[in-house]
Amino acid sequence: MSSDALPWEDPLIAPLLVLWLYLPGYLSNTAAMLGGKWIPDLTGIPVFTIDGGKVMSDGNRVLGDGKTWNGLIGGTVGGGLLGMLTHAIAKGNPIDSAPFLDPLSSYGTHSSEISDAWFYFGEGPATAFAMGCILGFGCMVGDSMGSFVKRRLGHKREGTTSSKAPLLDTLPFAASAFVFGQLLLAPSIVSSSDLLMGMVILLLATPILHRSFNIIGFRLGLKSVPY
Repeated sequence: MSSDALPWEDPLIAPLLVLWLYLPGYLSNTAAMLGGKWIPDLTGIPVFTIDGGKVMSDGNRVLGDGKTWNGLIGGTVGGGLLGMLTHAIAKGNPIDSAPFLDPLSSYGTHSSEISDAWFYFGEGPATAFAMGCILGFGCMVGDSMGSFVKRRLGHKREGTTSSKAPLLDTLPFAASAFVFGQLLLAPSIVSSSDLLMGMVILLLATPILHRSFNIIGFRLGLKSVPY
């Protein structure tokens, strides 16, 4: 990054900055695996599918067994915990520390103060948790939307065989997290339109990142399939 460039203007730093600020959304799928599979397998608690097993007129499930209330809660809460972590690491960092900027700050991208925000619960972890939950929930909404479209197209999970819909497995959750952040998290930097270039670049790289995270989850035994 040049000495006079802002981090969201640099094509190398911008996507890394977005990935950092939206990490609660990007890793919520991993938290959903914990809540929807690993913890139930370990503890024996029941798993509740979001669609309740309902089959639509096309003969396919609404969402399928992979989308559960357990996972939705796990992904949302996991996003909140990740929001607390990114805030704790980056708290007080100046703008030249990019991409590791504090999600609770605005860095001059907004005129209003975060204390005016609807999600503000004090200058600390409670607000960071709320912001992370919003991004995590946004990820879960987008992921469910992708599954809904996949089921309508007849794509199903069959053991370790891919559903052959890599874009529907990746882009909806990322795009939804971005929309939730942009619409709901002003006046923090997370909602700044200055991040749009970084978002576009990151979206192009998301299928590779998502595949990598899922392979890691599969090898750790957190996922039954590597996709």
